[in-house]
Amino acid sequence: MSRRAGAAGSQTALREANKALVVGTVQRYGGLTQVELAAATGLSQATVSTIVRELLAAGIVDTAVTTRSGRRAQLVTLARRVGLAVGIQVGHRHLRVVLGDFAHEVVAEQTLPLPFEHPSDTTLDRGALLVMDLLERIGSDLEDVVAVGLGVPAPVDVGTGMVSVPGLLRGWEGEHLAQVLTERLGRPVLVDNDANLGALAESTLGAARGYRDAVYVRASYGVGAGIVLGGQVHRGFAGTAGEIGHVQVDPTGHICRCGARGCLDTVVGATALVEPLRASHGSLALRDVVARARAGEPGSSRVVADAGAVIGAVLAGLGTSMNPQCVVVGGELAETGDVLLGPLREAVQRRVLLNQVAPLEVVPAALGQRAEVMGALVMALRSADVPVRPDDDAPVGGAQDDEDTGAPGDEVAGARDGRVDGRG
Repeated sequence: MSRRAGAAGSQTALREANKALVVGTVQRYGGLTQVELAAATGLSQATVSTIVRELLAAGIVDTAVTTRSGRRAQLVTLARRVGLAVGIQVGHRHLRVVLGDFAHEVVAEQTLPLPFEHPSDTTLDRGALLVMDLLERIGSDLEDVVAVGLGVPAPVDVGTGMVSVPGLLRGWEGEHLAQVLTERLGRPVLVDNDANLGALAESTLGAARGYRDAVYVRASYGVGAGIVLGGQVHRGFAGTAGEIGHVQVDPTGHICRCGARGCLDTVVGATALVEPLRASHGSLALRDVVARARAGEPGSSRVVADAGAVIGAVLAGLGTSMNPQCVVVGGELAETGDVLLGPLREAVQRRVLLNQVAPLEVVPAALGQRAEVMGALVMALRSADVPVRPDDDAPVGGAQDDEDTGAPGDEVAGARDGRVDGRG
């Protein structure tokens, strides 16, 4: 091979690697301006501009005018034709499904109630049927789906797609959940804990965007936390990181589902919240307590505020050990606003070591009740193989030979670890 041929081959390989880097970065963040793409990839703005033009001509990306810091900018997203993904959240008493594209835009969604202690087989059947119904509603089919993300309210070994701790989600242990749902839908399925997915969504799209270290707390029928370190969800061995619902807060308390005594879940879970109100308020469900607390009813507000203080005390220990930049609070109890957040924030800030450089923030989830299902969607989208060519044979963008594609300093080093903050 001549030197000229070798140089041409290297140049072609560099272009394809840079295209793959740009596509992968857009896939990770859902949509970035060209300035943000240059910052995230380390490529020059000229190189990014050339690559975007080629990908746009190939139908792999779409562009639209947006505004950043008061300036017009070109927003780059993966094209709808690349495919859709499915996010499924299984809650203790509900099933939520969304269809979304690579820009993280939801194109269809549905929520269904579930009975108490619903079994895995019937619940996954319902989820699969709901996916088919939503696809039919928008005129698509399973061939358009690149992947499915499933979130469940229990620790998950993501390597096997199985619940990793027995007793926490009765009727779901021993099931290869990813395999079961793949058999029903014929698409790749990934499974994770719902709090981890809430953390993924809030750090990608919501209140923790721009922070490298954050904690997402889901306060609902039980309490769990998702931990983000260095911009990545930290699951721990077999997926049990962040299970703060099983931190002991009352050594003489009730026996928890996990078999231990006095776990946080036994003090602030749904049963613990409604029981003190039974004598004065009658039989209530968690949604009733939340609605009454939002309306200012004293009894319901009291039990929610007390729960916030206890959760905050546990989070303070987590905050002291891992030093996050922010704590994001979601789940049904977060709908009560400062009734929960006020005491929780006070407990965290009173007990965590004061950091004058960057004080710990405690904020509500920006995505509300959709945080977990949006995290499932993001997980599915990130797992997909996205082509940098429209087909196996055709080159991207035709035969144009742009000189700035191989600009000095544009060697591929992978996307930078820093987060894209939306400026530019």
